[in-house]
Amino acid sequence: MRYKVFIDGQEGTTGLKLQDALAQRSDIELLPIDSSKRKDKEARKKPLNEADIVFLCLPDEAARESALLVTNPNTRIIDTSTAFRSDENWVYGLPEIDLQRERIHSATRVSVPGCHATGLILSLRPLIDAGIVPRDYPVTCTSITGYSGAGRNGIEEYENPALAVAKQLNVPRHYSLQRNHKHIPEMQLLTGLEYEPSFTPVKASFKQGIATSIPLFSRLLPRDSSAQEIHEVLSVYYESEPFVRVMPYDSQPYLDDGHFLLTACNNTNRLDLFVFGHDDKINIMARYDNLGKGASGAAIQNLNLMLGCDERYSLQV
Repeated sequence: MRYKVFIDGQEGTTGLKLQDALAQRSDIELLPIDSSKRKDKEARKKPLNEADIVFLCLPDEAARESALLVTNPNTRIIDTSTAFRSDENWVYGLPEIDLQRERIHSATRVSVPGCHATGLILSLRPLIDAGIVPRDYPVTCTSITGYSGAGRNGIEEYENPALAVAKQLNVPRHYSLQRNHKHIPEMQLLTGLEYEPSFTPVKASFKQGIATSIPLFSRLLPRDSSAQEIHEVLSVYYESEPFVRVMPYDSQPYLDDGHFLLTACNNTNRLDLFVFGHDDKINIMARYDNLGKGASGAAIQNLNLMLGCDERYSLQV
């Protein structure tokens, strides 16, 4: 069977990635729209309601508008914006956490996780569920990402030599310094934390790749758990997951002279988890592709689950 798919916002970074990947699939028919009409509400209504699956690759307000244009009860939506991630009427599209895979399969509305949120949730959710990290723990997280996470405008800015020099884009740039990043609500909701994490994102002058870093202190944990014990819990939790790989506790062979290889998961839908530390100091790090598991790859993984096919179909591990 061939499924009709429409990508609303197909000229953006995520939309282009989806279009390239899905155009290679024999089970997908991509519904076209004239590029001159891609912002025309009336022109978009037709493919939005003809499709079996619609991808919304739009800013938040535009995504809300498009979702309202879908009146066909048989059209299912996968949204890549922030608009619906904390909406109880939408299923959060992170298959690796408890029961989400089954919910995604039967859902009509799925929200793809934020790129930064993906690493934080997959690092902490198993530990919170197991009672190792308490729900009132003062979580802090730093996440460094390639500039493609800023979308098409951000890419053009970084790849314009004159702008890059004028704005000093060659050095890492911390942002959302008021601790108001738009991914924080989903981070808190999907981990079950009582308080918002203190989250610091950093944009750097490489195109793609992302790494989240979460420090823990065993003296603040109920069980006084060690780094190795935390590693064991994560290893068991993710042992059958196709796209999450918990790296060996002795990870020295996976480092470059002691340095973390941030881009090692680029062009895949894989997320690698590391646990470092000694004595009472623990650091959980996740690396993945912000355009893969952090965006279009996650969207395709959700598509596969919704269609009932192998969730690894057309995705690189």
